[in-house]
Amino acid sequence: MSIREISAGELSVIIERGGVVIDVRESDEYLEGHVPGAVSIPLGSVPDSVEQFRKTVPVYVICASGGRSMRACEFLHDAGVTNVVNVAGGTMGFAGLGNPLTTGDQP
Repeated sequence: MSIREISAGELSVIIERGGVVIDVRESDEYLEGHVPGAVSIPLGSVPDSVEQFRKTVPVYVICASGGRSMRACEFLHDAGVTNVVNVAGGTMGFAGLGNPLTTGDQP
């Protein structure tokens, strides 16, 4: 199984183009700061939320640094969702490049 992956630096272009981003960090982490437009589905909720990842376009999965999002992608791939893409470097990498984060519960 090979999970597609992009860098945190490539995510800016994806966001500008209206790409679908799902943040699998815990709710408190999401509230503190997330990638603009990202929807929160904590990792523990992914098995109950598989259908939210089934899209006709790629779904970019992000966490803090890339580990939890890769686990989510692997689970989803095993569940037959093959359009998921892991964001290596995660939210920390995205912010570390000087990109702004959104706070609160709104994407």
